[in-house]
Amino acid sequence: FHLFAPAPMDEDLYDEFGTYIGPDIDDDSDSASYEDDWRAREEHVMEPETMIVEQEPHSSAIVLHEDKKYYPDAEEVYPDAEVLVQEEDTQALSEPIVKPIKVKKAGLSYKPENFPPTTFSKEYMVEMMRTPHLVRCVSIVGHLHHGKTSFVQTLVDQTHTDDVNIFKEVKYTDTRFDERERGMSIKATPMSLVLPDSRGKSFLVHFLDTPGHVNFSDEVTASLRLSDGAVIVLDVVEGVMINTERLLRHALQEGLSISLVLNKIDRLVLELKLPPQDAYYKIKHVLDSVNQIILDFFQDEEKAFEHKLSPERGNVLFASATGGWSFSLPTYAQIYTNRYNRFAKSKKPVDSRAFAKRLWGDKYFDRDTRRFSNQPIPGAQRTFVEFVLEPLYKLYSHSVSESREELKELLREVGVSMTKEELQLDVKPLVKLVMIRFFGDATGFVDMITENVPSPEAAAQRKVEHTFSGPMNCEMALAASKCSSSGPLIVHVSKFYPDDTVTYFNALGRVMSGTLQIGQNVKVLGEHYSLEDEEDMTLQVIEGLSIGEGMYTIDVDNVPAGNWVLIKGIDASIVKTGTIVSDRAPFDSYIFRPLRFNTLSVVKIAVEPLNPSELPKMLDGIRKINKTYPLCTTKVEESGEHVILGTGEIYLDSVMYDLRKTFTEIEVKVSDPVVTFCETVVETSSLKCFAETPNKENKLTMIAQPLEPGIAEDIENERVSMKWEKKDIRNFFQEKYQWDILSARNIWAFGPDSTGPNILVNDCLPSEVNISLLNTVKDHVVQGFDWAAREGPLCEEPIRNVKFEIVHASIASEPILRAGNQIIPTSRRVAYSAFLTAKPRLMEPIYLVDIISPPDTITAIYNVLSRRRGHIIEEKKKEGSPFYTVRAYIPVIDSFGFETDMRAHSQGQAFCVSVFHHWDIVPGDPLDRSIILRPLEDAPTPHLARDFMVKTRRRKGLSEDVSRNKFFDEDLLARIESMGIDLNSYM
Repeated sequence: FHLFAPAPMDEDLYDEFGTYIGPDIDDDSDSASYEDDWRAREEHVMEPETMIVEQEPHSSAIVLHEDKKYYPDAEEVYPDAEVLVQEEDTQALSEPIVKPIKVKKAGLSYKPENFPPTTFSKEYMVEMMRTPHLVRCVSIVGHLHHGKTSFVQTLVDQTHTDDVNIFKEVKYTDTRFDERERGMSIKATPMSLVLPDSRGKSFLVHFLDTPGHVNFSDEVTASLRLSDGAVIVLDVVEGVMINTERLLRHALQEGLSISLVLNKIDRLVLELKLPPQDAYYKIKHVLDSVNQIILDFFQDEEKAFEHKLSPERGNVLFASATGGWSFSLPTYAQIYTNRYNRFAKSKKPVDSRAFAKRLWGDKYFDRDTRRFSNQPIPGAQRTFVEFVLEPLYKLYSHSVSESREELKELLREVGVSMTKEELQLDVKPLVKLVMIRFFGDATGFVDMITENVPSPEAAAQRKVEHTFSGPMNCEMALAASKCSSSGPLIVHVSKFYPDDTVTYFNALGRVMSGTLQIGQNVKVLGEHYSLEDEEDMTLQVIEGLSIGEGMYTIDVDNVPAGNWVLIKGIDASIVKTGTIVSDRAPFDSYIFRPLRFNTLSVVKIAVEPLNPSELPKMLDGIRKINKTYPLCTTKVEESGEHVILGTGEIYLDSVMYDLRKTFTEIEVKVSDPVVTFCETVVETSSLKCFAETPNKENKLTMIAQPLEPGIAEDIENERVSMKWEKKDIRNFFQEKYQWDILSARNIWAFGPDSTGPNILVNDCLPSEVNISLLNTVKDHVVQGFDWAAREGPLCEEPIRNVKFEIVHASIASEPILRAGNQIIPTSRRVAYSAFLTAKPRLMEPIYLVDIISPPDTITAIYNVLSRRRGHIIEEKKKEGSPFYTVRAYIPVIDSFGFETDMRAHSQGQAFCVSVFHHWDIVPGDPLDRSIILRPLEDAPTPHLARDFMVKTRRRKGLSEDVSRNKFFDEDLLARIESMGIDLNSYM
């Protein structure tokens, strides 16, 4: 009932709207009727049949409102329940009372109970890991959108039988949500499959499907470190692209075996509609371009011939990843020979291998004599065109035609059977099904890698020589070279993957020797571990082992030598790469070298949480970012900014996606992207700058001058190293750069960090300086030089391409007077003063931009580049396609938004890829105080160096200009003034 329910009304006295229509009522009776009406209402409300109220004894006591009892207590209603009363609400209003259960997911994955069935058993695969000669470790690399992930998916479709729909675009190795949203791979994903070759013999193949975008080349570097071979997937229409060339050179530098997959052959037929003869020329041109890169790399025809890629050698595969088929010349020849030998039983069987060698190059088939010839035959085409391309074209043409009867007849001739329902499919799925039925499984690919990629046993010696940092005759190196599962435990870790809930990381490593087991006690050696400094070493216990399978992992108890493994329990003590040995290793332990990348992180952003109280969460997320991205660098500036450095815009966008959604789930503010600069000099110091130690007992004199072109790159690429013998270093600089013998044999250090692009040389004459005393403070001087080279005087950016020469030194004879606290800051200060008197300049990173576009958009590309200080270095037509290739240099600081701008001006027809190429000097003098910088106005080109330096110093919280008193000794300044020299002319 309702408390204010109206009293019942006589239906004869009121109409349907409640208006009174009864007889007239006297005025005297109005009040009585009104009172009677309300009395009736009260009786109706207060005395319902369902309401029973026990009347309490009447009391005249006053009862306060808060003491009144309207409802029974919880104890009266639930006498057996414990009631807890919270006096104060400690929960924030922004938090719900009942929080929803959130399970953070790093990507798509199968649950253990839903693992898909495969053509091989998991137990069989685990047992095959114990036979290293049947194992292959390869990385699938290539340019963006050339079909690497799609090609791996064809192998997955071949081995996984979970109602595979070959027409559905599902890729096992694209496990991240942002990978599927972008349509491109971001992380290298491990995959292990048991695949049969053309003879039916099974091999265990460990794959790493790598990203194709140049920004994620660090993932490729980490993958190649664990691999014995690289399979380059190349779009036959686009040909050799910028990243194809870089990856090919990188794989050759790593000493890996190279194989090639010419992908998207179907585009020559269906898209470009090239005749078979022109398609052959297009394929041959692409192959020649790849082999030319190999020749340019080795600069030796004999070595280049050993690595030559050619179909008759069996190291080239023809494929269509989206079409689901692939073949090599031996497997294609086997299709012919099997059919010929089946119907020609009385004749001598044809050898498929011998036939395959005659299917490429200038080989012709004479139908009259039934023989092959190396000379052109009138009316005959090359064997590759006649026996390979023409049948392929015929299959495609009949499959896309409307006549299903002709297709059915052709399929019957080639031995392919299809049901009536399959013949009625749409054109695209029908073509794919026909080609899969005709070519069968990817046995040609398995033949290619098993014949050209060495097994872990065979490649162990080469792998150790290339990656091991210790001496090759030590016990650890000898054990790793044997790749024996019964040897001492040695594991090389190069990458980390977060688990599904992002609570821990799995380390991807390769077991170089011994057998890794769950529960095993191990030593984990970081990148900075050495026999002299064992600080970067911890003792850990292996908590779990698994084999990566893309969307799922297979747990195992142990992993023998020669295999890849995901390791749980060691992530806390490794940042980027590491080495694992047994805690009872019977030898001195050395580490495997840190990764050496083919690009640099030159773009940086500053981040901070939107809510300052969430700073610890963000810092934890940044640490995880630093672990999962091999080339990502994180640091804190002196101003307190948290800075993240990456290779480009897409790279940093992926980093921020992980920071916001995967690792922290907080709101993060991001600054506009900026770039890292370098500092250099363009002339020799005009003054011999000196600095005295605080105790006035030691004095160093130094000059600075630019290095010869090429030296900085040689040091960074480790073509010369301070680890060499002094004789070898001297010969290198004397023979290649014509240094005098005094300078060449007195190189003290490369810096910073012994691999930086600067050199410290002791150029003191023994007749003027006590060399023995100077050598006692050599380490301290080198530390000061490293400090100066790491943070230059202009805006605390690294110094590059500078040679510092010590021309005189006065060292105290007592050791207490020449301690490190005296020499190190003095060495740094004298290096700065010598640097500032040698016409310092800023250097900025430069991108190499590779643009593909139709010819009618070339003018628009020129206009966009000219507005961003870019300039064209090459423009040429791409053979066999309607596109042009434009290559240009553009400063990284002017490249932000370049791709969007270019697509807008070309109506979306131009596609570009940018990668770091070199450093270049910024126009202008950064120390020119006469330049006036106006706010909200772009600085003219001659003022750019000053503009960049001032803005960088402001961002770092430094003073606007360089202070002389900070870097020049008072005595040096006094001498300069007494000589009447204007210091501004040198700065």
